[in-house]
Amino acid sequence: MLMQNFAVMLSVLFKVFTLWFLATGLLFWKKPAPYARRAPKTRFACLIPARNEEAVIAALVESLRAQRYPGALYDIYVIPNNCTDATEDRAREAGAKIFRCFDPVCCKGDALHEAVSWLLPRGYDAFCLFDADNIADPDFLARMNDAFLSGARVAKARLRVKNPLDSWVSGCYALYFACNDTFFSRSRANWGLSAKLVGTGMAVHREVLVRMGGWNTETIAEDAEFSAQCAVLGERVWWVPDAVTYDEAPTSLRVSLTQRRRWCSGIMSTAERMVPRLLRAKAARVRAADACLFLCAPFAQAFSVVPALLFALAAAAQGTLAAWGAGTLLSLAAAYGGSVLLAAALRFPAGQRVRVSSTLLFPLFMASFLPLQIVSLLRRTTGWQPIAHTRGFDAALTGQSVQENVFELGKIA
Repeated sequence: MLMQNFAVMLSVLFKVFTLWFLATGLLFWKKPAPYARRAPKTRFACLIPARNEEAVIAALVESLRAQRYPGALYDIYVIPNNCTDATEDRAREAGAKIFRCFDPVCCKGDALHEAVSWLLPRGYDAFCLFDADNIADPDFLARMNDAFLSGARVAKARLRVKNPLDSWVSGCYALYFACNDTFFSRSRANWGLSAKLVGTGMAVHREVLVRMGGWNTETIAEDAEFSAQCAVLGERVWWVPDAVTYDEAPTSLRVSLTQRRRWCSGIMSTAERMVPRLLRAKAARVRAADACLFLCAPFAQAFSVVPALLFALAAAAQGTLAAWGAGTLLSLAAAYGGSVLLAAALRFPAGQRVRVSSTLLFPLFMASFLPLQIVSLLRRTTGWQPIAHTRGFDAALTGQSVQENVFELGKIA
């Protein structure tokens, strides 16, 4: 009986996370008020850290050069780091400026630290961050300009997948991103909370970076760490759904597990660094508490197996293991059915076609986070592992050809 009571107490504790994320996701149905369209004014620096991305970097640079935004108001900087291929050459040929890091770079955060430190004094109003495998919608900068002139200081774009039909795994990423946009970013925008920040398709006003002393993240989850730093300062991450970026999703389950384990490990490491600061934060305490719960969620998910095991042991001791097993199977079946229905519904806000197999296997994709959280709890991933990106994008998306524009900044090799 004692074991069962303890299991109940743990279950109730972990339900706090479920109830909070359920409550903050309730306003997903309400469309946020659009930002007023503003004349171009914001001067942007587009930053692209890149490591061995020669196959895709040109497509991103081309999509940025084809923006429906005055060319005099933005510059594109590719930051090659630890490259052993022709990433720098392909970026320069496509028209990007090259920033070469002065010091050894171990992670994306290091590259951004150097680039932001060098560029902050150079008159840019805001900095946009992209992953090298991305494609930017032609109106990305125009819509970010609208948001910044409406008061945003940190902004997050809508994220879509550029290869949703390649495999069931890439289709699951499209559904996963749609879930984040709908229940985290869109709903939180309606509550006045921060959108879920991921390390691509985001923009930061220079005033925020000045307050932070530049870009200073140390974990492999630089996006979660930066989001927590914003919460400490009381800065809200605004959601800008009409600014869109397209990301190349993994097509194999093995690569997906490797990538998502890195996410889990990075968020756990960020929690250990940032939760004490968030608990002491005096500005925007609700957003700070929200950030705390987000960072602690992987721990809660990993430890959620403990009450389940205790219930099983208690049932075995009471001779009711068969009944407990049957009830558990029914609960899992109901959860699977509900998740499939959710996946089917998410295809509409995703605005993308996905395979039927992606819809049917989406519950398993999401459930696979549990073992990844447990493994990350026991042994963290701390280093970068390459994920091959090969997919370009249809040039017709931008409707504009690449023009010659070759510059080089940073250290001269």
